[in-house]
Amino acid sequence: MADKGQSVSKMSDEIFDFYCTTCDGNGKKVEAVKYCVECQGYCCQACTDTHKTFPVLKTHNLLDASQGNQASNQPPSLPEFPTERCSVHQGKILDLICLDHDDIVCGTCVATDHKDCPKKSIHAIPDMIGKLFKMNECKLIQSRLRGIIVSMTVLGESTDDKLEVLKVAKEESIEKVLSFQKTIEAIIRRAAKASTDEIETRYKDLVSEILQDKLSIESVTGNLLESEEKLKKAEGNRAQHYVCSKLAEKKMNSTLAFEEKIRSDDKNLAFTPSQPLMDYVSRLQGIGTVDVTSEKLDVYRIKESKDINIKVSGDAATCGTTSCCLTYDNMLLVTDFNNKKLKRIDIQSMNIVDFCTLDSKPHGVCCISQYEAVLACSSSNKIQFVSIDNKMKPTRHINMSHICSVIATNDNKLYVSDSFSFFIYDMTGNLLKTTSHNNRGFIVNLLQMSYAVNIAVSVDGNKLYVSDLNKGIACYDKEGNYLSTYTGTDVSGVSGVCVDGRGNMFVVGCNSHNVVQFNEDGKKIGVVVTKQHGLNRPLSLCFHQKLNKLFVTMNDNDVVKMYELF
Repeated sequence: MADKGQSVSKMSDEIFDFYCTTCDGNGKKVEAVKYCVECQGYCCQACTDTHKTFPVLKTHNLLDASQGNQASNQPPSLPEFPTERCSVHQGKILDLICLDHDDIVCGTCVATDHKDCPKKSIHAIPDMIGKLFKMNECKLIQSRLRGIIVSMTVLGESTDDKLEVLKVAKEESIEKVLSFQKTIEAIIRRAAKASTDEIETRYKDLVSEILQDKLSIESVTGNLLESEEKLKKAEGNRAQHYVCSKLAEKKMNSTLAFEEKIRSDDKNLAFTPSQPLMDYVSRLQGIGTVDVTSEKLDVYRIKESKDINIKVSGDAATCGTTSCCLTYDNMLLVTDFNNKKLKRIDIQSMNIVDFCTLDSKPHGVCCISQYEAVLACSSSNKIQFVSIDNKMKPTRHINMSHICSVIATNDNKLYVSDSFSFFIYDMTGNLLKTTSHNNRGFIVNLLQMSYAVNIAVSVDGNKLYVSDLNKGIACYDKEGNYLSTYTGTDVSGVSGVCVDGRGNMFVVGCNSHNVVQFNEDGKKIGVVVTKQHGLNRPLSLCFHQKLNKLFVTMNDNDVVKMYELF
């Protein structure tokens, strides 16, 4: 910036109020006549003329240098005038505001996009700056901007992880192609061997037939030679010669028929490739499909977290939220085991909107329709149905002959567990199947469960993932047959599980106070939420795919945690 006249270089004999910033930088003291808002510096007459010559400088705002504050060494106290240019109408200053649209615009924007707006809603920003500018709001925007910049920086850094995951996916896909190729080659080899075996069998049969024909020919030829010899010996004995001639004639006639049969039965081998197979193979453009999936391949990160207070009037004890699920209309249902309540939360406002009191303690919950939920009540060995249409209220119930601690619904069936076995029921309570698992899946001591066992169903409905406090995640097919168990060193006391609809599971560690992300094949992706994020003995969780919101309940706690992920 140019200095004011009070600070004069010893190299100059002239004293001016303002010096040209550009010339001053070159060691020359030249009087300034203008101040350029965009350049934020003073201009002499020559530099002013330059501004008027070059197109890129023509639109700069040149103000009289005398508008400055004469008592300060700082640049002049200029009229508060914006310098930002319109991204649409380049060269135009964004110096107007449309109050109707709360939009910063230039003069051309007003003439084109805001021509229908009332004139009273269009104002020059310098004229309104006293009313428009609020320091707190600007600081808040600046703070939010900094947060988004940090978030985008982290997101940018995560692309390296995505590239690594994508590279692994590519290599795994190529391995699958090569493996499938080997499978196809094995099938082709097996089919080829079957054809060669058939050729060998047919060859042996034909060889046997030809050798048999050869023996027959040799026998017939011997008989003919014998007849020939007898004819020679019968010469001089007309009677014998006549008899031998007639016998020879008979043999010749039969031999001619035999010869015709042998000559007509001329067999050989020939292989004809399968034309349908050739046609099918020739049409192949590949041996499978390559899809760009919507699966979440990298670990989720937390964008924002909030606490939802679920304490309601009448709660005598600290809330015991043993289970939770989302309804079809985007509400969150949580069971309060300690206070015998089912509570409904609006996930937008994060407030309790409804609750109903039960006659027994609910342990598990799941939605079976838009209008009905079902609870597993471990304290009374029953399944309790609850209407969730408008005001929640208990309706029918089904008494069971076993403890009901875990419940899920899939394919119009109810999956209930007493922690030792699966009981599969229809919606009317008819038992369809019982499956025991010999301690490979569920925990074996009911007292070890606390409130920690839950079930999640895979997106395709073919698998059930059961949280096991001691063993990790036990996986079963929809018939209740044990498949496998997933474990991880980062999670202990597995108390809850849910799926994200993108090929992943969220697994809650009650003892490790965290949430860990696995893919649905049991491979750990990474830790999503930790104790530092406010978790303390978490029990259950559910995930809203469209909103990317993860809800986590905690043992003996009046708060449900909400984590918005990305």
